[in-house]
Amino acid sequence: MKKYSFPPISNPNATILILGTMPSVQSLALGQYYGNPRNTFWKLIFTIFDTTFSTEYETRKSVLLHNHMALWDVLQACVREGSLDSAIEQEIPNDFNSFLKAHPHIQHIYFNGQKAAAYFKHYVKSNNKYILVTLPSTSPANAGKSFDLKSKEWAVIKHE
Repeated sequence: MKKYSFPPISNPNATILILGTMPSVQSLALGQYYGNPRNTFWKLIFTIFDTTFSTEYETRKSVLLHNHMALWDVLQACVREGSLDSAIEQEIPNDFNSFLKAHPHIQHIYFNGQKAAAYFKHYVKSNNKYILVTLPSTSPANAGKSFDLKSKEWAVIKHE
């Protein structure tokens, strides 16, 4: 089944871009990035920025924007059964040329997992203009790392 990603959460002042691969089935059903409550993305963001955790999506988006972060997915669309990145086929990348021109202050691009980084590097020629960093996936499928360890690795976004 063909699936489509969401528009980015961003504003022109963003200095950081965080990229996932493609929303999960649960996220797509909710119409929210990282909608699966077992995905630790939002918990990590609130922890790193020492902010009281909220399940309200508008609050979550506000925390990103307040901290000069943009959030998007590498893929605009793909064919995928289920939610695993390993099941992605017939992928279509998002238009990063237009996005990055509209967000001239972005200096760092962080990938939520290896697959997001691999697809980005395959489809986008960044000409070394950006610092690219791959972080451990926040997906519940990545249970090999504890929340504390992921939090330490993800904390790099606070220092940019």
